[in-house]
Amino acid sequence: MAHMALTVGFDLDMTLIDSRPGIHACYTALAARTGTHIDADLAITRLGPPLEEELINWFPAEQIATIADVYREMYPTIAIAATPALPGAREAIAAVRNTGGRAIVVTAKYEPNAKLHLEHLGIEPDAVIGNLWAEQKAEALREYGASVYVGDHQGDIRAARAAHALSVTVATGPFGADELAELGADVVLADLTNFPDWLAGYLETPRA
Repeated sequence: MAHMALTVGFDLDMTLIDSRPGIHACYTALAARTGTHIDADLAITRLGPPLEEELINWFPAEQIATIADVYREMYPTIAIAATPALPGAREAIAAVRNTGGRAIVVTAKYEPNAKLHLEHLGIEPDAVIGNLWAEQKAEALREYGASVYVGDHQGDIRAARAAHALSVTVATGPFGADELAELGADVVLADLTNFPDWLAGYLETPRA
């Protein structure tokens, strides 16, 4: 069956990578450097939204931009090596490629650091677009013609909706499978190890 090459977007944190250990280490170091208490254990339960939305819990509003810069500067030396790929991440990207499709990463993470993570792990998507959250992600998804967006967060479901893409979710982030379904995900997978089989079935299904 001939079909147009598929473009699939993937979120990064808690979808392709388990960013908790690296981010935990980075918040701990930031707390030490600034002399400000940050509950790193709590912060890593809320991953997904932009960094600034977490920092506002710990720092005065007028300091957020400066502190965010400090964090992003510290991040490569502290967080990259500590961060593993989630099970099935490499295989999920490969599965898209093997169909002749394109795999792109669209993330709220600071783009240079997102690229460092993927390089460190040897994961090579066709494009990496950072600094976008929720509906903003739809801009990149539309620009690249993505018809599927894979994520772990309510914000990723909103991104897929806004881009008129199929919302595929994995229960590896802050939301469980039942919650993701309730939030309106089109497809809920336990994790990315199930993605290649799902993709094969999806591509075999005739679409109008």
